[in-house]
Amino acid sequence: MYRKSVKIALVFVSLVIIAGAMVRMTGSGMGCPDWPKCFGYYIPPTEASQLEWQPEKSFKKGQVIIKDKTLQVAASDFTTEDYFNSNNWELYTKHDYAIFNVWHTWIEYINRLFGALSGIAILIMAILSFKKWRDRKRITLLSWLSVVLLVFQAWLGATVVYSVLSPVKITIHMVMALVIVAVLLYLLYISKRKRKNYNVSHGYKGVLLVALILSLIQIILGTQVRQFVDEQSTALGYEAKSQWLNDSPLMFYFHRSFSILVVMTHIALWYFNRIYNYRLRLVNFLMLVVVVEVLTGLTMYYFDFPILSQPLHLIFASLLFGLQFYIVLQAFQQRNEWKSS
Repeated sequence: MYRKSVKIALVFVSLVIIAGAMVRMTGSGMGCPDWPKCFGYYIPPTEASQLEWQPEKSFKKGQVIIKDKTLQVAASDFTTEDYFNSNNWELYTKHDYAIFNVWHTWIEYINRLFGALSGIAILIMAILSFKKWRDRKRITLLSWLSVVLLVFQAWLGATVVYSVLSPVKITIHMVMALVIVAVLLYLLYISKRKRKNYNVSHGYKGVLLVALILSLIQIILGTQVRQFVDEQSTALGYEAKSQWLNDSPLMFYFHRSFSILVVMTHIALWYFNRIYNYRLRLVNFLMLVVVVEVLTGLTMYYFDFPILSQPLHLIFASLLFGLQFYIVLQAFQQRNEWKSS
């Protein structure tokens, strides 16, 4: 039961990453300008008229309207009169972004919904982990650490919104998502009833760790490059995709060139796994993910960001990290069998 709960939690966290990729692709990060609600609603509006002041309309405390290009928050429960009474409203001061786009709002809302579901899944997993406390205290402690990390991740999500998508905070938010994935993968691995001992050399283990670190650096660089692309798409417009990479910063060229080192490292992993018969089957799948990741990157660069190329690039980057981390766990395994969990 516990191991199934870990798998379910991992699925929901993966869905959050996928939804986050769609948020980035569509520029929907500010679709909900407040947090944790969306324009003060648990279920966001579907029409701009719902965010307009109207006479004889009832508002609940905390609900938001857009007035004179500002966000106004209802100070209490009340019904409007025939004129706008500023005493009933408080200016939203976290930021000055006051734009409603129904598509952006609902894409961001779905992202938050998956985040809430992943929180519930991880909390259930942590509660079930109490059964492991007597024999496997590490599982219980790490399960509750996952809860703490998710709460921290939610807070980071709020700071991203309040900062109007600060590049540094977006990067930290992405890295924290990968940390949560790593903890869940570790829990999934150590809760397995029996685990095979792979007879892997110390040199190969070292290359695996280097590949993991290189990929993490590449993901962080890619997040920064993506922020530049977002700014270009906003400044030049979606129809000017062929110009988004004009005047690219040095980081873009470093990210592009750094990918050669990442690819070569993974080719080495695949080659030595094959000739020395380490039987790390996931390495073959890992190599396939690297190829797809490179292809999506080349597609964005040479074919002007075709649809879905951006989210696929991010999704496969996250998958790459997850696979690498799990293979590292396999390679560093020391015992043939473990207790039943």
